[in-house]
Parts: sequence; structure tokens; C-alpha cells
Amino acid sequence: MTYQTEIAHMRQLIDGNGPSWAAIDAESAARMAIQNRFRTGLDIAKYTAGIMRADMDAYDADPAAYTQSLGCWHGFIAQQKMISIKKHFGSTKQRYLYLSGWMVAALRSDFGPLPDQSMHEKTSVPALIEELYTFLKQADARELGGMFRALDAAREAGDDMEAKRLENAIDNYETHVVPIIADIDAGFGNAEATYLLAKKMIEAGACALQIENQVSDEKQCGHQDGKVTVPHEDFLQKIRAIRHAFLEMGVEDGIIVARTDSLGAGLTKQIAYSTEPGDLGDQYNAFLDCEEVDPASISNGQVFISRDGKLMSPKRLPSNLFQFRAGTGEDRCVLDCITSLQNGADLLWIETEKPHVEQIAGMVDRVREVIPNAKLVYNNSPSFNWTLNFRQQVYDAWAEAGADVSAYDRDKLMSVDYDGTDLATEADEKIRTFQADAAKRAGIFHHLITLPTYHTAALSTDNLAKRYFGEEGMLGYVLNVQREEIRQGIACVKHQNMAGSDIGDDHKEYFAGEAALKAGGKDNTMNQFEAA
Repeated sequence: MTYQTEIAHMRQLIDGNGPSWAAIDAESAARMAIQNRFRTGLDIAKYTAGIMRADMDAYDADPAAYTQSLGCWHGFIAQQKMISIKKHFGSTKQRYLYLSGWMVAALRSDFGPLPDQSMHEKTSVPALIEELYTFLKQADARELGGMFRALDAAREAGDDMEAKRLENAIDNYETHVVPIIADIDAGFGNAEATYLLAKKMIEAGACALQIENQVSDEKQCGHQDGKVTVPHEDFLQKIRAIRHAFLEMGVEDGIIVARTDSLGAGLTKQIAYSTEPGDLGDQYNAFLDCEEVDPASISNGQVFISRDGKLMSPKRLPSNLFQFRAGTGEDRCVLDCITSLQNGADLLWIETEKPHVEQIAGMVDRVREVIPNAKLVYNNSPSFNWTLNFRQQVYDAWAEAGADVSAYDRDKLMSVDYDGTDLATEADEKIRTFQADAAKRAGIFHHLITLPTYHTAALSTDNLAKRYFGEEGMLGYVLNVQREEIRQGIACVKHQNMAGSDIGDDHKEYFAGEAALKAGGKDNTMNQFEAA
């Protein structure tokens, strides 16, 4: 609906309900409806799934059309991120949100800070999705409210051309609501538990759910040791459970991101069920580290499988976990990817130990031999030491090419002493182009940073505390926060406005007319920022 048709629709409703509704202003009601475009989380999930599917098609046509996101642990962080994107780039296209299970565990659990091991309340995940979208919808209402006030001012000034321009801008308004890729960890239980949580996440607005192939009750952060994977059929049951949840909730094009941790996981909790040679269970078991057994020397408590007509005993640890053969991680990872895509997943996530384009591309090339349009979501993780990794990659490339690297100590390349060197400059350029390079070469459709706002909050708070509680005192805040907010055009310098004060004033006027007691009068100290 356009602005004028929405007003006409409201006027018809009001008139149709007789004199008792006569005090309702059609244009005010229309404005409130336009400011609340998305009535439910399901409306958001359906809308954003369509955006993400279109972006996936665009990437297939041109790998330069990759997408990006930053992990957000609070609705305000997500809101400010999207406001900044609209301010700097004029559009939210190809920019998403990421919800990190790590940050939910570390920052949003009632238990307090927790490691990323699925110990936080599962309900905290859909609750955060709902919170993120509540803040994004409020960003829409705030921005549109400003446009409505500007429209009123243009009308009062008799500026018909400006009024028409503003109506057109309202009709073509781009929302802050964007797709979210939400972390469901390993499903918080069996396939039924995964399905139930998936429904809650979809109801809250998630159009894309990311699930990993670790054991739920042994789940570890992808960058920690001790990861334990499950047989493929167990993982595929959870993928099917999520698809059923999407279909039940009416989000028919919802996206499933299948994450494999096999590259760094050396353990499994169970031997896969197999009925014939070469089936999926047999392929999984083929990676187990086994020893051939002499039936005459069987010891107590041993477990056996048959392989190629031989009796084999998988290596079992005191934890009752079974060990994979060393060096099989990449092969297991590729098999995970192929089977996931063949059984309902839409995108892949390969958790690697370093950001290396060719390492990722090597696995994706193998997957694409079977599924040509396989695409990845990739974690540009803060767990990587990006500076050291890329300086070492440049060092190794130079050394392989026969260049003189005698001026550099490979193990100490993180040192500030190397910051101005040619090696450091080349490494920084590779970091700068990593996402574009990996999108083109390694099939990465979506680049995200899982925990960036965790780190920015810590860094900015440290800097403020150092200055404010030190010799700078109040200047520490003014110089490094408020003055920069004003000069960089950070909208929340007017924090009352950002928190909804002006929206509330608009509503008071709609509801009470001239009797409205508004907060935004001449004595509001936020007026000090108008000139800025």
C-alpha cells in the first residue's frame, strides 16, 4: 500500500464503524500501521527468507555478490549496526544479522557467563531473535516518524513539491529488518528437541538456522579442542526436523545451514549403524582408528566392527569416545557437506582452524564435483589471529618463491616491529580482500564475524574507563565519545530520540490532541544537538 491508499483504507474502516470511531484520525492510524509493517515474527521470517533466496541466486550468477553480517548480542547493537549501514551505504542490501550461540552463552544466560558448550537456556536464543527484531522495527518507526514530521512541516510551509517528495520516500522506504542467520548449536537434544526449538526460533523471526554435527551434550565451540561428531544419519535427522519446522510454520523457503566441525574433531561418541558395505554408516565407520584383532587374544570390554572381512577394534578412550584416524578430517568434512546438501540443507559452514582461501577452496572444489552450486557461510572468526596468520602466509609464499626473508622471524611476525614492512603491507591487503577473494575462489556466499561486538564493547569500555577515571576526567568522555558522536553523525547522540521519546510524543498527540503532554518541547536538553 502507498501512504495515501493506507490513509484511504483507514478512513474507510473508521467511517464504517460509525460515530463512536469519529475521533480516530485516519492519517495518524495509517502512520502507525506503516511504522509497524511486520506484525509477527513469522511475517519477518517469510519476508527475509525471500530476500536471502534472491541473494543466493544472485551469488550463483556472480560471486562478487556475496553477503555479510556481524554477530549481535543485544537488540541495540543490531539496531545501531543497521542504522550505520543505511547511513554509510544508503541500503541494507546483502547485509544480514548473525546470532552467535557463543555470545548468547557468554552474555545472555541467566547462569551468567558460560563457555560455548550448549549449557545456556535454549529459550534464550529465540528470545534474543525477538529482541533483535524489536529493535530493528523500532529503528523503522523512528526514521519514518521523522519523515512524517518533515511532511507535516512541508505542508505547513505550503511546499507541495517537498511534501510530494517525502510521500514518495515513505512509499519506497527500505526497512532495517534484514535476514538473520541464527545458531541453534547442535540442536540442544535429539531431533524432536531440535524441531521444538527451531519452531520457536522461526516464530521469533529467524529465516535461516545453522546447526552443527557435534554431539549435543558434548558440544564445544568450533575453535576449542575436544569436539565430538555424530554419525551422518543422526545429523540428517536434525536437518529434516528443521525443514519440517519451517514447513509447519509456513516459511516454505526457510534456509538451513549445515555446519561441519569434522576438520577439527577427532572423536565420535558412537559407531554408526550400517547394514551393507559402502552405506553412509559404513563410510563413517571407515574413518575410525582401528586395530585388527586376533580372536584368540580378545580382552575384556573391547568393542568390535568388521571391515573388509576382518575383525577390527576401534580405539576407545576412557571417556568412552572413539577416535578417528589422524589426517581424515578433510575427507570427513567433504562427506559431511555432500550428504547434508543431498538431504535438505541449503548452505554449508566449514569450521576451519585458520583463514586460508586455498584450504577452504580445496574442500569446496571436492564438494562441487558432486553438487556444483554448493555455497558456504564462513566464520571470519576473532578466534583467528588474523595479523599473524596472514603475515605467515605471505612469509611462506615469499620463501617458496625464493625471496629473501632473512629480515623476518616467522614465529614473531605479530610484533609491532614489522608493522611498517612490505610483508605487513601485503598481508594487510590480503586481509582486506579476503572476503572477496574467498567468495570468488572458495564458494563463500556469506561472510560473518561471530563475536565482533563482544570485542568492540570490551575495547571501547576499556578506552573510556582509562580516560574517564584518569587525568582526563569528564574530558575523557566528551573528547572520545560525545564529540565524535556529534561530528560523525551518530544518531544515538540524541539518546532520548533513539529510545523512542519522539515516537511517544507522536502517539500522545494522536491520542490526546492538544491536551498531549509531550517530552520534546523547548526545554528538552536534546535540543542542544540540533545545531550539531
